[in-house]
Amino acid sequence: MDEAAAPIERPAPPSRWGRLAQSLTFRVVSLSSVWVVAAFLVVAGLISGLYERTAQSGFEAVVRAQLYNLINSVTVDEAGTLSGVPNLGDLRYSQPLSGWYWEVIPASANTDGRLASFSLGPRKIAAQPTELVPFDMQYRRDYRTEGLDGETLYVEEAEVVLDQDNHAARFRVMGNASVVESDIAAFDRKMALYLGFFGLGSILVNALAILVGLRPLTGVRRALADVRAGRAERLKGNLPTEIRPLALQMNALIDNNRRIVERARTQVGNLAHSLKTPVAVLLNEAAAIGGEKGRIVGEQSEIMRRQVQHYLDRARVAATDGAIARTPVVPVLDRLLRVMRRLNPGIAFDQRWAGDAGGIVFSGEQQDLEETVGNILENAAKYGRGRVVLRLDAADDDRFRIVVEDDGPGLSDQEMAEATQRGRRFDEQSAGSGLGLSIVADTVLQYRGSFRLSRSEIGGLRAEVTLPRAPGAPMS
Repeated sequence: MDEAAAPIERPAPPSRWGRLAQSLTFRVVSLSSVWVVAAFLVVAGLISGLYERTAQSGFEAVVRAQLYNLINSVTVDEAGTLSGVPNLGDLRYSQPLSGWYWEVIPASANTDGRLASFSLGPRKIAAQPTELVPFDMQYRRDYRTEGLDGETLYVEEAEVVLDQDNHAARFRVMGNASVVESDIAAFDRKMALYLGFFGLGSILVNALAILVGLRPLTGVRRALADVRAGRAERLKGNLPTEIRPLALQMNALIDNNRRIVERARTQVGNLAHSLKTPVAVLLNEAAAIGGEKGRIVGEQSEIMRRQVQHYLDRARVAATDGAIARTPVVPVLDRLLRVMRRLNPGIAFDQRWAGDAGGIVFSGEQQDLEETVGNILENAAKYGRGRVVLRLDAADDDRFRIVVEDDGPGLSDQEMAEATQRGRRFDEQSAGSGLGLSIVADTVLQYRGSFRLSRSEIGGLRAEVTLPRAPGAPMS
């Protein structure tokens, strides 16, 4: 098949993810949502870190203050024995296994005895070796260790000389760090819950604001669809300031396109009228001459008339390419079938429409559809033995398909490849110019459709034409 009859390749439709990625709304909402999530994560981390440092600092400060209170409450007697009744003002030091303990033990050879909180009693909590946790210049150190009940203890420890005789003691105050860690974890959970709800609300409000802000674009899209479908002539509506210049430019483009189409139609009509009279004169003169010369002149004049009409039609289709036109398909096919039945009473024409073929609308001029299908039907009736089948259905979302089959002798593969060439005829006995199928191929190409010839299931030739559907037309 020649280039005119080759099917137009259509790009594959984008995937679902591809459609989302191309959506301006999806991009803006996604980016804003990512920013909100990132911002709340950073804020949550900062708040959690600040609360943890504040809670730990306050806890350690309390333990340290109680260490100083303990030091001031203990002395040694003349025999070097530790004595005193410390009261740190916290009932937890009197509750067994509470995790809050204090202890005073000798730190020099001349010191004896041991004092401990009621919560600790005779039990002992091992101290970290000084090699691992050394004392500082004030003979103080702090560390964490395991408590009596498996909890984590924060230990403040100091060695103090109690009198002039160098009696020294080691003071230890231990606080339950696990409680503080549990409080911090509970705070983090509550903060995550509150910030999660607040963040989700922020994303929803942000998305709603974006959708409302972009709604005028949806209105513009619908208005353009109405213009394309022929339901409106211009973009109308109360548009935002940012979109109004775009609408004005689109209206100017629509008006300019309409002027171009009208000017092209006028010029084509003028050319047709200017050629009509000379061709008619030639045909009349050929009839007057008669004989073989008259027949040749008349035949060539008729070929010229059809060729002129063919190129005029091509010019008109090119001028209207992209213009707004809608042609319901079924009424056109019904009229063509009525004409073909009257002209070919010996041929049985079988029409087969798809389920809701009545909603299929051709995105083009009615004359082009009539000429395209008419040429195919005429060819099928001319060479069919008694039966012609006409089918109509939807090819996909934006194209429809017309198939014409006959029960004639058909064509070979080579003949089908040559059939759409201009002026090519396989039957020299019948009248005609050999332009029928080439006109079909050229017209279909102008509309970016496809035209295929193949063997028919009923024995003859099968011609399939695919043409564009008007936007908004339902699909069967």
